[in-house]
Amino acid sequence: MLRCIPLLLVFSLICSPLRAQTPYPQDYFQNPLDITMVLSGSFAELRSNHFHSGIDIKTQGKEGLKVYAAAQGYVSRIKIAHFGYGKALYITHPNGYTSVYAHLQKFSPKIESYIKNLQYQKESFEVETFPKPSELVLEKGEVIGYSGNTGGSGGPHLHFEIRDDQERPLNPMLFGIEAKDTKRPRISNVYAYPKTSKSLINGKNERQELRLIPRANGQYSTERISAIGEIGFGVVSYDQQDLAPNKNGLSTIKTFLNGTPKLEVDFKRFSFSETRHLNRYIDYEVYRKKRRRIQKLFIEKNNPLSFINNLDNNGYCIIEDSTSSVFRIEVKDFKGNTSVVSIPVEGQKQEPPASPEQSEYTYLISEKATTTLSGPNSNITFYSGTVYEDTSINYRTQGDTLFVDEDRIPLRKNFLISYDIEKFKPEDRDRLYIARLNGYKKTPYFIGASRKGNQLTATTKVLGTLVLTSDDEPPVITPVNFQSKKWLSKYRYLKLKISDEQSGISKYRATVNGRWILMEYDYKTGLLVHDFNDGVITETANNLKVIVTDNVGNSSTFEAVFYRK
Repeated sequence: MLRCIPLLLVFSLICSPLRAQTPYPQDYFQNPLDITMVLSGSFAELRSNHFHSGIDIKTQGKEGLKVYAAAQGYVSRIKIAHFGYGKALYITHPNGYTSVYAHLQKFSPKIESYIKNLQYQKESFEVETFPKPSELVLEKGEVIGYSGNTGGSGGPHLHFEIRDDQERPLNPMLFGIEAKDTKRPRISNVYAYPKTSKSLINGKNERQELRLIPRANGQYSTERISAIGEIGFGVVSYDQQDLAPNKNGLSTIKTFLNGTPKLEVDFKRFSFSETRHLNRYIDYEVYRKKRRRIQKLFIEKNNPLSFINNLDNNGYCIIEDSTSSVFRIEVKDFKGNTSVVSIPVEGQKQEPPASPEQSEYTYLISEKATTTLSGPNSNITFYSGTVYEDTSINYRTQGDTLFVDEDRIPLRKNFLISYDIEKFKPEDRDRLYIARLNGYKKTPYFIGASRKGNQLTATTKVLGTLVLTSDDEPPVITPVNFQSKKWLSKYRYLKLKISDEQSGISKYRATVNGRWILMEYDYKTGLLVHDFNDGVITETANNLKVIVTDNVGNSSTFEAVFYRK
């Protein structure tokens, strides 16, 4: 007997298996803002020296929008820093996930009161604390703070993350937090790479940019290349969503040779211990010279990134003589919009070019052993594991200037720079520091100034021109919205600007009538700001004293008197 099954039941039976395929709860987290979700940055997007660990939600170019708890939980961490996340809040939820809210302007009243008590107790703007689960309990949708532009933010927005119980960030869009996106990703550049000295592409043993030919409906092709040996490919691609012009990151990349899968990149999750290896994943030299991030679609030595899935030969293609192949790169955004580039490859035996002559200043840096290069009064030391593989660099010295190649080689960890400063007068040694010369004008950028006896040392992960220099100028302190001996009863904020043109600001301290006051520091503007609503300034006549110290110990003191009632 044929029976009718209710349509709703049929729909439920169809959808249940689909829901079961998603291990991430879809209705648990809400949008942390009450405006349309528009992103300026996507998850795992390629940034300077790291993968983006969350999504950046636009706040309509404004600060002060209410930020809501994405789900029920408790505040498990609060961190305030001059750089990085600025004012950041972490909420741990009953399901084991943690949500993160960064670059906040300020917190909600109960959280603001909690953290300011700690700041005054420690007499420090920068603090980090881990409240107990019972101290700051939150309901889903409760206001936790207000959007801002603190820390390393380049403009008003909310940085939002979801982390698992191992503190690994995941794409928040996996949890149903999405932005409208109907556009296919764009492919702007494609490159071919030889793997070994015997690999040739169009007769050359070096990276080759291929001429890209756009087709219809997200399809691209390149000019035919001739090659022999093992080769790999790289792509420059980005995604633009419907409501913003920002060039955001991709969700997945897949490669195929004659239909056989070679490599898959799935930007779903990563760990913070991996993120520093971004410079191994991209073509670092091209990025430093052209600001173009080529994603290398092959796995080189000591690349530990877990979201790259090696399906065949680490993504490399073995091209033999008299063969014809097609290499295909497929890029997708989170919504599944797809673009594809096809690269025809003709296997052709080729004569290798002559090897270039090495400079007399070329030195081999070992991956597995310590390598020290010495000058008349200096040493640089590359410890085991500093480079990803044995690498040749150019190195020479000229007085107190060290020419340590160019910023073109990614490093796994810092190398050590050391100067013997015995030749300097004792009174001058305290003002010395080690700097990197940046840009066309060769502006000194402070690296470090650790001193032990007559040895001055610093560490860095960036090659380039290094120099021993000095800073004899103290920081500059300038009042912004007041003058000494004036009444400030109608003012809510006390503002000063601080700067140091050479080694940079190291620390500052402000007191009124001998009592420490909280002054928030924004390094982007150089502003120090005190909020009179803190309620710590209660006298009519107030003696303000601000001491600012730079990175080599030069200090400036600013003093003024103001009145309030």
